Amino acid sequence: MTGYGDLSNFAQTVGIVGFSRIGRKVVELLKVLDGTTCLVADPHADPAEVSAAGATLVELVDLLPRVDVLSLHAPELQETRHLIGAEQLRLLPDHATVINTARGSLVDSDALAAECASGRLFAILDVTDPEPLPASSPLRRLAQVMVTPHVAGSLGSEIGRLTDHTIDELARWLQQQPLRGEVTAESWALGLSA
Repeated sequence: MTGYGDLSNFAQTVGIVGFSRIGRKVVELLKVLDGTTCLVADPHADPAEVSAAGATLVELVDLLPRVDVLSLHAPELQETRHLIGAEQLRLLPDHATVINTARGSLVDSDALAAECASGRLFAILDVTDPEPLPASSPLRRLAQVMVTPHVAGSLGSEIGRLTDHTIDELARWLQQQPLRGEVTAESWALGLSA
């Protein structure tokens, strides 16, 4: 990536893996960066919804070689464990950045450490596998890796916001209005309720 100067002409391709609530929000937030192309990989996403959000739905294998930034927002499921492994990391272009704020198990930590140690990739990890990382993990020492303690989204006002959201949802439920954060059997099974 090119530093933190003028972001009005970001001109990067960002790959979003997982198009549930957080993935959608990231796509929405990226709209302010002129020149940004947003690709989404999610086997359960509706192509029309992805397009309406301003992104393009592609297969993961097609997304990886095209992105400057890979941002993970998939749920932790048996089939998503090490979704990003050595093979997938090799598909990323040189100097790409892997951002994982979802679940540590989505990434093969050893494979990521090897790619970052080579100087080819960068990583920003708000979650790891295992969590916390052992003191001996190379991910703790590499200059190409930033590890945060799973608080990257914290603003200090979480309890108040969670309380407000819960009260608002209860009011909608009492008024027989659609819920904004409804957990359905389908979303629960796919881990999309987070």
